[in-house]
This record gives sequence, structure tokens and C-alpha cells, in this order.
Amino acid sequence: MASSEKSACPINLALEVFGDRWSLLIVRDMMFADKRHFREFLQSEEGISSNILAERLNKLVEYGVLSKADDPSHKQKAVYSLTPTGIDLLPVVTQIGIWGRKYRPVTKESAAPSVALEKGGAALQKKMRAELGKAHLGTH
Repeated sequence: MASSEKSACPINLALEVFGDRWSLLIVRDMMFADKRHFREFLQSEEGISSNILAERLNKLVEYGVLSKADDPSHKQKAVYSLTPTGIDLLPVVTQIGIWGRKYRPVTKESAAPSVALEKGGAALQKKMRAELGKAHLGTH
């Protein structure tokens, strides 16, 4: 994306890609709930509307965070996958979860992934990256 950015600040440029609520929730659902299809994202408890979901998925594909392919099991469906760029958001999503658990009223169940990732540290994140790579990129 060339000239639409307001500044060359790295934080601003990153927020141009994933700085809205819905984009990171889509990435979260792909990382932690193995969601890959449009209808699966619609079923998230946050209640994204179909037009916003379509726009965010297209934006994430355009910026290279996700890829989109025809679903081999159903001709009218698309399957979304995290790209290496998307998988690199794991530490960002992890830290947001840790912060949210510390400062917001979460339930024990909703906090469980961030607790595990904080306790597991770099080793668990490395393992998760490998699992995401296998699931989304076909790497071993």
C-alpha cells in the first residue's frame, strides 16, 4: 500500500493493517479456534456483521496477512489461511491477551489461552508457530 498512509511511523503503518477491532479478532480466531471459513468467523461471539467481515478479510488478504483459496471440499466456499506475515502476529496477539487478562474483567475460561502462553513463554510460542505453519502453510 503506497501513498494512503498518514506517516511512515512503524506503529502507524502496522495499525493501518491490523489496528481495527475486527482484524485482530479474525487473526485470533484463526490462531486459537482454527476458524478458516467465512461462516465460522460469523459465529464468533463478538457478532461481526457479514459486510464488515468481508471487508476485513479482503483487507487482510490484500496486506498479505491472510491468503484465500478455493475450498477443495466445496466449490462455493473459500478457505482462509494465515501467511508467514500473519503467523508473525502471534506475539502481538499473545501480548494483547496478557494485557487484557491483567486489566480487564475476563473469565477463567476466556483467559486460559493467554495464561498458557504467558507461562509457556518463548518455547510455547515457538511450538505454536510451528503448528500454525503446518496447518496454514503446509510446512513441517
